[in-house]
Formats: sequence, structure tokens, C-alpha cells
Amino acid sequence: MIFIAILIGCILGAIVGINIPVISYSYSSYLAIAIIAALDSVFGGITGTLKGEFDFKVFISGFFCNSILSILLTYLGNKLNVDIYLAAIVVFVGRMFLNLTIIRKYYIDKWSKKWEEYKIRKTNKIQEEQK
Repeated sequence: MIFIAILIGCILGAIVGINIPVISYSYSSYLAIAIIAALDSVFGGITGTLKGEFDFKVFISGFFCNSILSILLTYLGNKLNVDIYLAAIVVFVGRMFLNLTIIRKYYIDKWSKKWEEYKIRKTNKIQEEQK
């Protein structure tokens, strides 16, 4: 079932990718920084959910404020002929890696606990059968 969903997603992605107009080079830096800021907010939301601290208002405001601020920094940098957006990229990507580390550790701990419980149940079952 999952393979069918992946196959359909790949086919739709290829069809949509061919038919989408190419974004102009002058706007590509704005779009790139907005996507990075949005991804930072998404990873922050996932981390907040795992910690039990998720607030939808904070997520939405962060999503749009981070994207708009990063676009404005990119615009200001273009006007001043300075690559200010690189600072935003460093900050957002650093936060994304930090959030990804938290998410990864959460799931590793969760799976490790389940594996330990499974091994304990299995050894208990074997010991009961031997009695």
C-alpha cells in the first residue's frame, strides 16, 4: 500500500514539476529563504509537539513572521548589495538541525524502550515455558 502511495506521489511530482513555470532568477533567492524559514517553523512545530509544548498560534505567527522577515532581509541585502540573507540561512538551518536532533533523539529513545520491553517480554515468556 505504501509503495503505491510513493509511486503515485512520484508520478504526480514529475507531472507537476514539468508543468510549473520556472521562477525567475531575480526571485529565486526570496523563495529559497522563505522556504527555509517555513521549514524551520515546521521542524519547531514538530519539536514542540513531541515536548508537549505546541501552541498553534505561536506556530502560525512564527511561520509567517519568520518567512516575511527573511524575505525583507533578503530585499534589504539586495538593495544594499550585501548578502544579508546568508545570516538568516545560517540561523534557520542551525535551528533546523537542532530541532532535527531533538526529534531524532525522541524517536531513538522511544524505539529503544519498545525494544527493551520486547526483549523482557520474550525472556519472561521463555522462562514461563521452561517451568
